[in-house]
Amino acid sequence: MSLTPELAQWRKSERAALIARRLAAPAIDRAAWSGQIEQHLRTGFPALGGLVVGFCWPYQGEFDARTVVRELRRHGARAALPVVVAKGQPLEFREWWPGVPMVNGAYDVPVPDGTALLVPDAMLIPAVGVGDRGDRLGYGGGFFDRTLAALEPRPLSIALAFELSRIPSSDPQQHDILMDFVVTEAGIAAAVPGGLEPVEAAEAARRADALLRARGLPRNPIGRSN
Repeated sequence: MSLTPELAQWRKSERAALIARRLAAPAIDRAAWSGQIEQHLRTGFPALGGLVVGFCWPYQGEFDARTVVRELRRHGARAALPVVVAKGQPLEFREWWPGVPMVNGAYDVPVPDGTALLVPDAMLIPAVGVGDRGDRLGYGGGFFDRTLAALEPRPLSIALAFELSRIPSSDPQQHDILMDFVVTEAGIAAAVPGGLEPVEAAEAARRADALLRARGLPRNPIGRSN
């Protein structure tokens, strides 16, 4: 996953600028945007309630998925947080539920302490920047691209970001995996050949269901004791 020095430097600079822009947004605005994203996820992706859903602990002012994940668990989903195993390796996912014992993982981000390893059927993936093709600028480690590339069938991928994170392009390379959907406070967009297509909630649900069926997901029937 090597980049040219020029592209690596551009991404580093763009990443820093986008994070600063996000952190500069008033907390009351971020909370309002997050509520809208939550509603789009509820109405556009009801299938998540029957899946193993990977999500991320909130970091540097990004969308906090915990509220909607708690709701998904009440509908039958299992939730899992990513764990960095080693540099250059795919992520592992450990089961999460409210109140689970946590420890500090890589970058001091909390991770579940020794819970079951799960393989996500869907991933709610935070984005520092979102390009017009459904390409995603992340934090620079390449962990989600490696993970999506390693999993077969590939999980449904939903990038989550605020509108202020929009960029024309992250200059995606061959190893950069485009998202299936992008959700911001403004709505839902599906990645189609040539770009992102805004879709209403019902159409998003139909397309997500079709992708899950085509990929043979979920992998296993849902069941849990927590």
